[in-house]
This record gives sequence, structure tokens and C-alpha cells, in this order.
Amino acid sequence: MTQTSYRYWIGAFLVFLAAFCFACKGILIKLAYHYQIDSISLLTLRMLFALPFYVGILINLNRKQPPAKLTIRQWVALATFGITGYYFASFFNFLGLLYITASLERILLFVYPTFVLLMNAIGFGRRVTKLQIVALVLTYAGILLAFWGNIETSAQKDVILGAFWVILSGLVYAVYLVGSDQMIALIGSQRYTCYAMIAATVPTILHCAVENGLHLGNYPMPVYALGIGMGIFVTVIPTFMIAEGIKRVGSGNASIIASIGPIFTIFLSTSILHETISTEQIIGTLLVLIGVFLIGWRGRKQPISSVTN
Repeated sequence: MTQTSYRYWIGAFLVFLAAFCFACKGILIKLAYHYQIDSISLLTLRMLFALPFYVGILINLNRKQPPAKLTIRQWVALATFGITGYYFASFFNFLGLLYITASLERILLFVYPTFVLLMNAIGFGRRVTKLQIVALVLTYAGILLAFWGNIETSAQKDVILGAFWVILSGLVYAVYLVGSDQMIALIGSQRYTCYAMIAATVPTILHCAVENGLHLGNYPMPVYALGIGMGIFVTVIPTFMIAEGIKRVGSGNASIIASIGPIFTIFLSTSILHETISTEQIIGTLLVLIGVFLIGWRGRKQPISSVTN
């Protein structure tokens, strides 16, 4: 095996592992909800457990490289994008999981690459190819089929409301991605992710303080274990595995590899949460994956975090 080939397969393996970690997010959230914790408290625990790692990584990056030199306007834009992508999008996602299964959530969330594609086409005049149009049709057909096959599922409280929050999460996350291109070019993907996560932690804590007085010390121990898992194993670690993986295999290949995420979630949700998967959901998942595959196949340039969530 040549050095180039070895580098590629190491990168592919890192993206594969990151996809597995991200697929666990919905599972951990659903397990935590068994302990009657509200969405913003759970999100706050996730952010607080992840925060020290991002601060430490940022300090280390600033030691190795010159500190970021941005204008006040650029700092405000960076903070705004971080809050959009990691506070609003995450909170809407957590809300959605109150109402729908983890497997359906992961399928619906994969609508965000199509939002990115459409935003770039409408906002920046980037041409949409025939192949990408086919990908859009397949993706939305798959999502509709998976959604339709879950309307009567007893495991879900309100599939329409839950789907609304998750799709809104995908839309907001797409806004974050489209707006992040220039910032990532200025300060690098890893440093940008650290700043964005730190910025998003502030409104998350404020929201929790307003909602319930920031009372986070009275939950059973499993809640904190799940919070640590969400903070470290489905946030910090996969974020940087994705970053390194994209360096080695490219953003297009990484997005294709990461599209295996819904398959992981379906397997985990059936084995751990004992969710029932319908035939329509399986077929819909395959259509969504084909659509995402076609969007990523052309090696379209994406931000590092475009395959994280």
C-alpha cells in the first residue's frame, strides 16, 4: 500500500467513525428523556461538558499559530454563525426528538445538504446540475416516504410537530454552513469550530437560566453520564475526526462516507431503543442516502462542519 493510499484509508476510517459517533446523538438524547429532563437543560449539559475541550484546543491552536485577526464586524458574524449553527439548530433538533423516533429524526435531518445546495444556487447564483436535481428529487421523495410510513407509529407523540422542528433544525444548520465559508477560509476549520461552539454556549446557558434557573444539579447520575457522552463522544471527538478525515479524503468523499449515518442510527435505535422500523422508512432511507451520495459525488467544496451535527 502506497503512502497516499494509506493516508486516504486512514481518512476514510476517521470519517466513518465520526459518522457513527454522530449517529449516536439521537440515541443518547432519547435515553436521557427517560429521566424527565427538558430539552434546554439537556442541551446545556452537552455544551458545558464539551466547552472545556474546545477552549483547551483553541488555546493550543493559538499557541501554535498566530491568533486570529478579525475586525469587530467579523467577530460578530462569527458569533452569529456559531449561535445559529450550534444553539438554534441544536435546540430545534432536541425539541424534535421529544416527539419522534431517533431513526426518523436522522433521516429528516439529512435534508440539510439540499438546503445548502438551494441556498448556494439562489443566493450566490451557483448552477444546479441535472444530477443535483435528480439528487434533490430522490432526497425529498425518500424523506416523504419515510415520514409517511411513520405517521401512525405509536412510539411517536406528534410526528408532524417533531418533523417540523427537525427540518427547521436542518434549515437553520444549512444557513450556518452557507455563511461559514469565508470565516473558515480566514481562520481555519478547527479554530472556527472552537469559536463557534464557545459562542453558542453563551445563549444556551442564558436560555437555561431563564427557563429553569439553571438548576442542573438534581438529575440522576445516568443523565450526567449521557451528557458527558453527548459532549465528548458525539460532539468534540467526531468534530475533529471529521476535520482530519476531510484533509485526507476531501470534502466530497467525506460527505459520501458520512451519509451512512442514518443506517447506524436505524440499527442503534432498533437494538437499544427498540424502535420499530417500517418498510417505508427503510426504502425512504435508501432514497435519501442515494440523493446525498449524488450531491457529494461531484466533490462539491463544503465547510468542515457540513458533515457534522
